[in-house]
Amino acid sequence: METEEKREKKKVNKIEQILDEDQDMLAEAKPFINLMMQYKCAIMEVETKLKVLDAEFSQEFNRNPFESIKSRLKSPASIYEKLRRKGYPITVESIEEHLADVAGIRVICSFPDDIYQLAELLTRQDDIIVLEKKDYIKKPKPNGYRSLHLILDIPIFLSHEKKHMKVEVQFRTIAMDFWASLEHKLKYKKNVKDAEEIVSQLKACSDSIEQLDYQMQEIRNKIDASKE
Repeated sequence: METEEKREKKKVNKIEQILDEDQDMLAEAKPFINLMMQYKCAIMEVETKLKVLDAEFSQEFNRNPFESIKSRLKSPASIYEKLRRKGYPITVESIEEHLADVAGIRVICSFPDDIYQLAELLTRQDDIIVLEKKDYIKKPKPNGYRSLHLILDIPIFLSHEKKHMKVEVQFRTIAMDFWASLEHKLKYKKNVKDAEEIVSQLKACSDSIEQLDYQMQEIRNKIDASKE
């Protein structure tokens, strides 16, 4: 006789198999592949704009407004999971309509004022539309997370059409990015010993990072002022 536990396990395995097959179908569909290509093009457009600003600053002011740029496309599995969790249809049209973070860029700056200046220069360009702005630097998340998030609408120019795409751009200082990387490990690590204590320590570190970022910015301002 098959036990209730075994029957339940078979049911769960069957559901997981169906979900895996659905994810594979999404990832292998030509419209999905085309859409991912378009998101890649949108990332390249934003990266180019940022690199142009960086080159200009390097020439005119002998400094760089950011340290590095990292980009990523959300994986098919993550896209599928998010659509399913939010109750949206698993379609290409649904991805475009409901998800704003498929294409992501992270810009790492040295100082907080570089973040705001660079974000202002980028969003002031006449082909960019700011769809959403969340300032977690001025108003950090309860866990201490700090970053400036922008959802941008940017045009890409394909062989047969001009198309508007969404790109999420996150601006962080070097210290904020280091903190977020460590917090991310805790978030996705299971059965962490003394997790509550670690969360508390991370929050304290976030507060210290804020003070350090602005102290370093003040020192830089004094150095720059002494050159004049």
